[in-house]
Parts: sequence; structure tokens; C-alpha cells
Amino acid sequence: MKYFALGILAFFYFVAIFADFLAPYPYDLQNRQAPYHPPTKIHLMENGHLTHPYVHPYKLVNPVFRIYREDSSKKCEIQFFTKTPYGWKLFYTPPQCGIYLLGTDHLGRDIFSRLLYGARISLSIGLIGVSITFLLGVIFGGLAGYFGGWVDNSIMRLTEILMSIPGFYLMLALRAVFPLDMSSLEVFLMIVFILSFIGWASLARVIRGLVLSYREQEYVLAARTYGASTWRILFKHILPNTYFYLIVTATMAIPSYILGEAALSLLGLGIQEPYPSWGNMLSEARSLTVITFYPWILAPGVAIFLVVMAFNMLGDALLDERGTKKN
Repeated sequence: MKYFALGILAFFYFVAIFADFLAPYPYDLQNRQAPYHPPTKIHLMENGHLTHPYVHPYKLVNPVFRIYREDSSKKCEIQFFTKTPYGWKLFYTPPQCGIYLLGTDHLGRDIFSRLLYGARISLSIGLIGVSITFLLGVIFGGLAGYFGGWVDNSIMRLTEILMSIPGFYLMLALRAVFPLDMSSLEVFLMIVFILSFIGWASLARVIRGLVLSYREQEYVLAARTYGASTWRILFKHILPNTYFYLIVTATMAIPSYILGEAALSLLGLGIQEPYPSWGNMLSEARSLTVITFYPWILAPGVAIFLVVMAFNMLGDALLDERGTKKN
């Protein structure tokens, strides 16, 4: 299970990193002649024989209901590892055909290309958000557990205030403070800040409990006897013992950041067009009619499901592995 989950995650992070090469089109390229174009069928056989992969162009036969038909009188061979007007690409077809592996959206933009570019935002926001959250949680939780007294009381009261506020509504409230005309980079950074601000409180409470138990261990008392400083004891002897818990928790926390970004972008409060994220790509899926006639627009939802499932499976596998070693 662990290696299966790692394989899924490695695949998604790989395509996110190399999206410029793997995506056949830029994320903002529009083909107004092909709105809601269905996924292009790739042909491998011709006259009963295996041939070079090719596609047929599609004709819009019903503009009202966006019904397309393949024009079998023409064909375009798929070119691999070729230079295109958009740079070097893994695969490409001449403009008269077009290749849309996952169809197009209402503006005629290739969903497959936008899915790869959107993975950069949706996946990186989880890693960056968890890093900031865990840094804050470890520092404040460690200080509260080690020093106790007024330090502990102050930090714990703050965490209780944050945890008493519904997280989703807090995200909406914090996002509403920022102007709607912010650039996508600024929105991205603000979303990371919002999600990190919400998430560190619960982690700090757990780290505090672990530090409270570890600070009475014999190796900590020995370090004090030898004159080790408070910070050395905390960061050298106590907090490293929480690493495994942090790794497991991180694998299960990253999905919440991905879903948080998707929820904000779905509501139009996150990453703004034309920059893609899996959340704002799903904004079209709010219409049942659109989903019924153009189900390929749910592709970002499938990607979110697979990534969230993989992170949860990885966390469960690590917990099982830890329990097996202890036994």
C-alpha cells in the first residue's frame, strides 16, 4: 500500500514539475471554435494493421448542444518530442486537428494542459502550507510543553481560541479581508497564509503533550546535569523524538490544504482565472446540466480524489509500519 501511494504521488508531482513539456498547449490558450470539445480519440489501427498514432479533426455539427463528430476524411499523425509554437512538447498535432486528451472547457481551453499546470498550485500549496504550519506548531507546542507556567497558559488559550472558530468560515472571513483584484501570486501566498494560520493550533496542542512527557525522561535529566542549555535540550533531545509523529501527521494534513484551496477557488475566492488550479477548474462543475453533457470537466475532481487518497493511504501505511516495529 505504501509503495502504491508513493507511486501515485510521485506521478502527480512529476507531471506538475514537467508540465511545460508534457502539456501540449499553454494553460490559457483558447480555441473559441471548440467549446466543450469531447476527449480526442487516438487511433492506433488502420485497415486492420498497427500504425503510427493519429487523430481525426472534429466538426461542430450542433452549436447549440455542442455535439461534435469525427471527420474521418482527414487525419493528423501525433508528433512526439517535437518543437512547437509553444516550445518543446512530448506530443503535438498540427493545428487543423488538435488533440484534447480530456476535452476542453467552455472557452475551448485544453483541460489536460490546464490540469497539469494546475497541479503546480494545488500540490505545492499543501507542501508549503504544511511546512509553515508544522514550523509554528512545533515551536509553540514545544515552548508550551517545556516551559509550562504562563507560557503554557498563554499559548494554549490562543490555540483554544483558534480551534473554537469553524475553520471553513474563518478561511472565508480572512480571504474577504484581502482585495479581489490581487494577482494570482498574491492570492496563492494569502491562501497559504490562511491555511497555515488555521492549522497550527491543533498540532501545537499535540506537540505540547509529547514534550510534557519527554521532558521528564532520563536522557533529558542527564542533559540538564551536564549543563546543556534549555534550547539545546528542547531542539536537540526532545523535539527530534516527535519527528515520526510529524511525518505521519503531515501526510494526513496535506490533503486538507489541497481541499481548502480547492474550496476557496471553487467559490471564486482563490486562484483567479486564467491561472488554473484544480479548484477553479471545478467551478464549472457546479451545474448539473454541464456535468451531464460534458462529464470530462470533472477530471480535476478525479485528480484531487487520487491525491487525497494516496496521502491518506501513505499515512495509514506509516502508522501500520510503526506499530509493527513496536510489536
